[in-house]
Amino acid sequence: MSQLKLNDTEIALAYKSDSELKQSYLLFKMMSYPSLVKWGSKMAMLAFKLRLPIKYLVKNTIYKQFCGGETIEESLKVIHKLGEFNIKTILDYGVEGKSNEDEFDKSAQHLIETLEYAIQEKDIHIISSKQTGLFRSKLLEKITAGGKLTEKEQAEYERGKQRIWTICEAAHKAGIYVHIDAEESWLQGAIDDLVWELSAEFNKGVPTVINALQMYRTDRLDFMKRSLEHARENGYLCAVKLVRGAYMEKERRRAEDKGYPSPIWNTIEETHKSYNDGLEYGLDHIDEMYLSNATHNEDSCELLSKMMAEKNIPNNHPRIVTAQLIGMSDNISFVMANAGYNVEKYVPYGPVKHVVPYLIRRTQENTSVGGQMSRELKMIHTEMKRRKMLK
Repeated sequence: MSQLKLNDTEIALAYKSDSELKQSYLLFKMMSYPSLVKWGSKMAMLAFKLRLPIKYLVKNTIYKQFCGGETIEESLKVIHKLGEFNIKTILDYGVEGKSNEDEFDKSAQHLIETLEYAIQEKDIHIISSKQTGLFRSKLLEKITAGGKLTEKEQAEYERGKQRIWTICEAAHKAGIYVHIDAEESWLQGAIDDLVWELSAEFNKGVPTVINALQMYRTDRLDFMKRSLEHARENGYLCAVKLVRGAYMEKERRRAEDKGYPSPIWNTIEETHKSYNDGLEYGLDHIDEMYLSNATHNEDSCELLSKMMAEKNIPNNHPRIVTAQLIGMSDNISFVMANAGYNVEKYVPYGPVKHVVPYLIRRTQENTSVGGQMSRELKMIHTEMKRRKMLK
């Protein structure tokens, strides 16, 4: 197998026109300044709160880079363009969850509508689900802590469970997969238990329910192994999505405030090792698992490619995928798709003003990834020079 050339900008950015490339360059240039991202995010939230007319500006800059559209119909242009390059879409309703039953029901309805589109569109085969959009966070926290639920709380939990159960049941019948996004550690225990229950019901030979594991947590590799044991004992396919993690500062701050050991590895090197060990464990048990390599880290993607070759696993193995956010790490997505790997892109959609919190969180996450913005800028700059857009 030839080595992946993740710096091949001609392949990585082939889908962008000259004008789109220039727009991306200007946006990433601005995002390379953390202070600008911080204050710009605050100003955007304030502007929407004050109902200032900034929708056009937001939609044609950061929203355009990281979202498909305000509706699924509007997103189809992006989805189909990705499909032309053999990249599947993970469709994600990007509006952040609220805190009452009516809002949870609305979130569930949006997920059902997303699922209905996924059934119709060959380029969509996964939808993404955030459980804090379907359950009250304090309820999940109480369950994770082992607290005894009142009769009212148990009824509330059953309603939330019915929401996600209905979605997974419909997805299973349609052959669509459902990503269960990871949350903070003090909520995750309740979600993990629920995912095991859903998986035992719907992952009979297929990865309908895919659980996200945040590998910056010191216990996640062990949990990955226990997940496989649970799958063996209950006769279903263990399906996991590996991510590094998104709540590091919040996790460490809470641990310090409440006086318990931080659940996060102390160093980035330990996180990288945890993640890569998870990749290897998944590949070693791929006959019993579904493995999603959801990362913008080039080293992990190159390692995945190398290990697959060493283990004589074909590039297009149906239970191994790599995933990135739309608008980020196109060099990974498009180069790996071009080499025959299964690749997916997260494509969020939703009304601009409601998706702004999601966009801010994603922007801040990726701005904090060491060197990520400079790598994006370098790639775009290289391709602009190759196209002779720059002297």
